[in-house]
Amino acid sequence: MNKENPKLSQHSDEELIKRFQEGDLYAFDLIVHRYKDALFNFTYRYLGNSQEAEDVVQETFLRIFRNRFAYRQIAKFSTWIYTIAGNLAKTELRKRKRRRQVYTSDMGFDDKEFEIEDTHADTEREVDSMLTEKHIQEAIDKLPERFRKVILLVDVQELSYEEVSKIMRVPLGTVKSRVNRARLKLQGMLQELFDAQR
Repeated sequence: MNKENPKLSQHSDEELIKRFQEGDLYAFDLIVHRYKDALFNFTYRYLGNSQEAEDVVQETFLRIFRNRFAYRQIAKFSTWIYTIAGNLAKTELRKRKRRRQVYTSDMGFDDKEFEIEDTHADTEREVDSMLTEKHIQEAIDKLPERFRKVILLVDVQELSYEEVSKIMRVPLGTVKSRVNRARLKLQGMLQELFDAQR
């Protein structure tokens, strides 16, 4: 603990990043402590893989550390950090899709190249999670990406529509519309599951 700043943990995110920009490394430690669990929760639910989520969170903090002077207090710090984590998670998803495509040639038929989709999903589930939580997460995973991200930010991370609008760089009305449509889709999927289990 930094004994010179015993009340530093009571400061806002914006005050902490300002102190970090001024050279206070303890302020950065507090930012990490404040956000590591929430960012892991967000990226794990987005990616469905704990190792990839951990990597994204570490890369997010590394970028915050390296680019601390890029932050300006015109936006909330939480908006900035979730934007970085969200962009890194989206990049990880694109990499994963590329890795799952197997290209084969030398298969005859005029040496045409065939694209075979790897159907083995690399998503490990927490064994001790509650059944209902598991079903909700599986339903969220099935949502199209634009709906999945908005549901995770609004309903799981409990960010405001305004913050989500800035993070996703879409109009406020689009965020509200996507949240409504995502909730309806989720409700439908969970209802089907509930009916099938009765």
